Amino acid sequence: MKAKIITCIICLLLISTPARPAEKTAALPILEIVKAVTKKVIKAIDLRIQKLQNKTIWLQNAQKQIENVLSKLKLDEISDWTKKQKELYKGYYEELAKVKSIITYYQRIKDITKKQTKLVVEYERAWNLFKEDTHFKKNEIQYMERVYSGILEESVKNIDLIFLILDSFSTQMSDLKRLEIINEAADQIDANYDDLTLFNQQNVMLSLQRAKTEAEVNQVKQFYGIP
Repeated sequence: MKAKIITCIICLLLISTPARPAEKTAALPILEIVKAVTKKVIKAIDLRIQKLQNKTIWLQNAQKQIENVLSKLKLDEISDWTKKQKELYKGYYEELAKVKSIITYYQRIKDITKKQTKLVVEYERAWNLFKEDTHFKKNEIQYMERVYSGILEESVKNIDLIFLILDSFSTQMSDLKRLEIINEAADQIDANYDDLTLFNQQNVMLSLQRAKTEAEVNQVKQFYGIP
């Protein structure tokens, strides 16, 4: 539900925000939403990982105590354990394995979210440069704005999936389905990032092509940090 509300807000912002002249173009409205939600997701994941790590430490300590007890028992004594004792110790091992598995999921989700953050950083870097590049006309800057808006809006769908995964740990979703959603989110953010990188490269190449002298070409390369 949270994710759907976020998507609706973004759509309204995109519809209500007209293209502005290049010299007055600021950050896209969708950007602040993407940054805020991404930051919130990373914070939530970090908190959950911390709690699970604390639980892991407790379970590992319990596991060591069990192993110490086992090392002092003889084989015939072990065989005489009651079913209740066996189930109790078995539960510790199973719970520890489950917690470690969930932590692995969270780490994977965090990696996906970090890629989302990387996308935003790369967008801001390139967008701020293109706005200052005199080789681009006003209508071209406005076109870039629309393309960037589309890429960022698509990237928000990844956050929708991440929220779905986070919620899945409190539902009966299977590990297979959860992994399927994680892989889908990872593939989508990779595609969004590749689209952004390619678009940036095309714009830089266009600026280089419009440079009239070798000195101007070198200035463009220096401007975009090209070796």
